[in-house]
Amino acid sequence: MDYGRPPVLTEEERRVNTEKAIAARHRRAEVKQQLHDGKISLEDVLSMKDDPVVNRMKIEELIRALPGIGIAKATKIMEKLEIAPNRRIKGLGSIQSRNLIEYFQE
Repeated sequence: MDYGRPPVLTEEERRVNTEKAIAARHRRAEVKQQLHDGKISLEDVLSMKDDPVVNRMKIEELIRALPGIGIAKATKIMEKLEIAPNRRIKGLGSIQSRNLIEYFQE
């Protein structure tokens, strides 16, 4: 195995992987839209840690999906709650999850 190079994929493998990636992006966008529209809560999304597509969503993207939250505000919230900028739902600790939920319940 050559560790310095990406794997060589057939056209079919590339096509399948591209379709999977597109479907994953659509699913994450759907969840963010539902959060924005109030159809699901932040707690609902954080409880989706078992969903392999949703758990790859960055916390910053999740916060920005909430109504009235932009980049600057999301960054300040993450700093206040001591959540790393590159953290994803899957990597969020239980205390961080609880703090994030409590922050938006105030």
